[in-house]
Amino acid sequence: MKGNEKIIELLNHLLAEELTAISQYMVHSEMFADWGLDRLHEMVEKRAITEMKHAEALIGRILFLEGKPIVSKLNAIHVGADTEKMMAFDLAAEYDAVKSYNAGVKTAMELGDQGTRSLLSSILKDEEAHADEIESQREQISLMGIQTYLGKQI
Repeated sequence: MKGNEKIIELLNHLLAEELTAISQYMVHSEMFADWGLDRLHEMVEKRAITEMKHAEALIGRILFLEGKPIVSKLNAIHVGADTEKMMAFDLAAEYDAVKSYNAGVKTAMELGDQGTRSLLSSILKDEEAHADEIESQREQISLMGIQTYLGKQI
């Protein structure tokens, strides 16, 4: 089914965001593993896997609309030097994703593409959950201090 070029462009923009997030999260996940922070490693790795599923769904939608998925484009990847910086960068990425997916849902609705709107709405819920998860972790750090928090992540 031939899709709207604006929709395909939007989907490729979102795909670049997802591929960037995957890379950033995998680096952070492996840093946590290297530091022996197994719980954080698993949490961030799980988030990266969810982002991979998002990328897969976006690629599938682009192909369905007879577009060409662009997988060679990444945005800037921000790797933190410590746990708090990593979380700040990851939260910023999730906030950007929420903003982009909200705009994408609006665009898909305006262009009458309900299939794309449905897909983007589903991914948006995951991105909001990711932001909430990171916010919760940062709140725990605020309440108990970074050393106690990190001690619980081993």
